[in-house]
Amino acid sequence: MATHTFHLKADWPGLRNGVGEIHAGNLNTQISIPPEMDGPGVGTNPDEMLLGAAATCYIITLAAMMERNGLDKESLTMESKGIVDVTNGVFTYKKIIHQPRIVLVAGATDRDRKLAQRLAEKAETSCMISRAIQGNVELELEADVSVAGE
Repeated sequence: MATHTFHLKADWPGLRNGVGEIHAGNLNTQISIPPEMDGPGVGTNPDEMLLGAAATCYIITLAAMMERNGLDKESLTMESKGIVDVTNGVFTYKKIIHQPRIVLVAGATDRDRKLAQRLAEKAETSCMISRAIQGNVELELEADVSVAGE
């Protein structure tokens, strides 16, 4: 069994509304509580980072699955939304919605379009981050598959 270890260093010199820093490989940024949660909004925050981890894992997984299946694309873009519920002062990450837009190359067949849709759905359950948060955060997919020039 192969294992991979990732390291992160954090520095938080202040209190709740302070600004800290994290360093992990190529990720070097300031962190704080977002303004939506009455924080200073400097750098990024855990909510954006969880959404970013889920979105990047999903889109990379989808691209790899498309490549393995020989499915050529014109473009692959995505928007994602993270929804956080605040009830009685308790913050709960409720849902992540991925909205990938797959544009297949001109001349792609109906079979290619159906395969792209199936892969979009399968990538959600295959992504390591999606599997890690499954059961805690609802995952929703709104895939849009089209063919260039149509």
